[in-house]
Amino acid sequence: MARCYTDCLERPLHVFFCALGRLIGSHPWWFLTAPLVLSAGLGSGFYLVENRLANDIEEQFTPVNGAAKTERRYIQDTFPEDGSMVSSLRLSTAGTYGTFIATHERDILTAESLQEILDMDVHVRNMSVEMDNQTFQYADLCAQVARGACYSNDILKILNYNARNVELINLTFPWYDGRFGRVPLYTSLGSVSLNKGNRVVQSAEAIQLSYFLLGDNKMVSDRWLKDFMALMSNTSMKKIKVSHTTSMSMQWEFEKTPASIVQLFSITYGITILFTVLCCWRLDNVRSKIWVGGVGVLSTGLAVLSSFGMLLFLGCPFVMTVASCPFMILGIGIDDMFIMVSCWQRTRVMDSPPDRLASTYGMAAVSITITSLTDALAFFMGCCSPLGSVRSFSLYAGAAVVFCYLYNITFLGAFLALNGQREAENRHWLICSKIPEELPPGRSGAFGVCCVGGSYDRATVKEADPVSRFFEKFYGPFVTRAWTKGLVSMVYVGYLAGGIYGCSILEEGLDVSHLALDDSYIIRYYNTQRQHFSEYGQNVMVAVKQPFPYWSQEAQKMLCFVDFENLSYVNSTSAWFLSFKLYANETNLNVSSKEAFLSHLPNFLKLNPIFRQDLNYSMDEIHASRFFVQTLNTATKKETLLGLRRAAEHCMVELMVYHPAFIYYDQYSIITDHTVKTVLVAVAVMLLVSLILIPNPVCCLWVAFAVCSVLVGVAGFMALWGVSLDSISAINLVICIGFSVDFSTHISYSFVCSAKCALNDKAVEALAQSGGPVLQGALSTILGVLVLSASGSYIFRTFFKVMFLVIMFGLLHGLLFIPVFLTFFTACRKL
Repeated sequence: MARCYTDCLERPLHVFFCALGRLIGSHPWWFLTAPLVLSAGLGSGFYLVENRLANDIEEQFTPVNGAAKTERRYIQDTFPEDGSMVSSLRLSTAGTYGTFIATHERDILTAESLQEILDMDVHVRNMSVEMDNQTFQYADLCAQVARGACYSNDILKILNYNARNVELINLTFPWYDGRFGRVPLYTSLGSVSLNKGNRVVQSAEAIQLSYFLLGDNKMVSDRWLKDFMALMSNTSMKKIKVSHTTSMSMQWEFEKTPASIVQLFSITYGITILFTVLCCWRLDNVRSKIWVGGVGVLSTGLAVLSSFGMLLFLGCPFVMTVASCPFMILGIGIDDMFIMVSCWQRTRVMDSPPDRLASTYGMAAVSITITSLTDALAFFMGCCSPLGSVRSFSLYAGAAVVFCYLYNITFLGAFLALNGQREAENRHWLICSKIPEELPPGRSGAFGVCCVGGSYDRATVKEADPVSRFFEKFYGPFVTRAWTKGLVSMVYVGYLAGGIYGCSILEEGLDVSHLALDDSYIIRYYNTQRQHFSEYGQNVMVAVKQPFPYWSQEAQKMLCFVDFENLSYVNSTSAWFLSFKLYANETNLNVSSKEAFLSHLPNFLKLNPIFRQDLNYSMDEIHASRFFVQTLNTATKKETLLGLRRAAEHCMVELMVYHPAFIYYDQYSIITDHTVKTVLVAVAVMLLVSLILIPNPVCCLWVAFAVCSVLVGVAGFMALWGVSLDSISAINLVICIGFSVDFSTHISYSFVCSAKCALNDKAVEALAQSGGPVLQGALSTILGVLVLSASGSYIFRTFFKVMFLVIMFGLLHGLLFIPVFLTFFTACRKL
């Protein structure tokens, strides 16, 4: 059998950590005090947190160098907006607006219902806001469309602001041709029913009205929008339901999210402290390690305080997603603490505290180093993400893991040594007074329960550990039986099949509405919009980026109108030059030559000034122009975005497509590729670290196998749980690498280092040594994130769901699959 045992780095590290443990055990107070002083200094960085907040949704949840941002810059430079004539269709951003949807369960196009809507419109227009001793109404702030007139709603203009006119007008859908020209009613009316045989509207269940502001004075505009929200919230109608939002609502609601989980922090730490204390509690009044458990939680808290404070001092942006980081770091720190306590209990009771700590570090430190190093590297690789929220989370999480490791080695180790001094002197865990090891004659049983302690296994001279005994005597022998191995293999096949199926149906992208709390008013607005206005999508700009002979009927075919209209999710196209041609035909003008086309164009633009915004031209050349493509919601956002861009790229003319929503849609085009690349690099780095530090290359491959297997399971089952692949879940998939390494490495390292000869015996000993800490660490992490399941935020609920899957599948691999699979290969012996 080939020799596959390597310890070129593991053995020197073992020697180093033994020496470090002896040093800390000999001078515990120095190593206990230094982290406290450092944490106090770095923790003062939290005073800067208000200045470091970076919760701009576009900045944090869209690709930093997304294609749509480049397209937006081109649109803004080439087609500058005219503040005196605003067109919502031509805005390069979402604009500044307030909007509401009024719905009726049957028909909203009745005189009674329309009168209520008209009354609401009057209230909105007459609403006044006070600022700097000035009064502003909608007319003072509105976006103007022509000759100083405010932006108004097409459906109300058609009705001439008279509800009873609805009985006199035949509205046609989706387009209405009237005295104001051709009007797209699909933006105003929702859930429309048409008469049979024609496109005349019979009824509609929803009307949407919007109020656009110029937005040049942000303070006044924001004040108006807030008063608009208050008016909508406090207004009730007889038979009409109203849902509303504004251009700033999502940003304002998103900023409320961190405050919603503040109380969850105290609950989480309370639950974790209680669980840790119970795990460290012993019936023996001397061997009980309750204080060690509490200090383990404190050590994790100090790591978060120090790492966050340091990064705040360095000016790193603090994004809301970072708020979920302490929940995860708590689990990592407690896991390492359980490993150290377990190793301490396997040292000789009669040795001095420095020697016991040296032995503890010799057994635990290399394993903890592997897991902490792989965790930190996995997180720091997330700093390369094109999404700001992922970058920020990864940076803070990686720094917290580093500090957690350092504080566990120093601060927790020092306290473990002090606790060892107490045990060596046979002092009570609570009152620290010396107590007898055995019940003195004449004392009652109650005295023995509370005032006697210090027992240990006389044969091994080690502390008794009931959890290790359970894994050694019961669980280990059970999973190493032949029939159990066969059953485990079958379970794994089923698990893998479920994961692969889930991966095949995994959806991509973050719905912006998920950034708001569940009870937010904008959730109702988005639900109403999806219910009544889901047929039509965006009206997308198509920019012609080069001079083009628009006067040639034959050349116009090169603009790929047919290619766009052949897309299943495109409804129609509209263009200024088509309207110009129609105008020329109606006025008997010949515009088939360049000179005639350019000479008659100014008169056309004078009659239709809105089209000026679609042209970038001089007297002798049209340098660029744009037309519009109306889309349908019959395809996914990713398919629509990529399909339109492909159509533009394949066209012989240099075209570019853009819509403000594409800024957010860009995540669909990069999230999968980037996540896969990040995960593959992280797995490769993890494998490299494992090969260097684990003294068996074949078992390193099993660790890599466990990581990949857990990733497949988490990605697949999160899809089955209704979680999409977005910036939030992408963070958790990076976390998945770290945690799956944690569980599998502890077991694999113990397996390789076992002195047993038989593979089954090695697996049993590995479970006896590491099974308890792995189980306790997994449970502490689950308890740490459990309260997030009650959060009113999609972000934190998603964090809980994916973390729960990560921990459960990681635990399943660490305590079941890996121990069984390691026994199948003799190459994993340590020779």
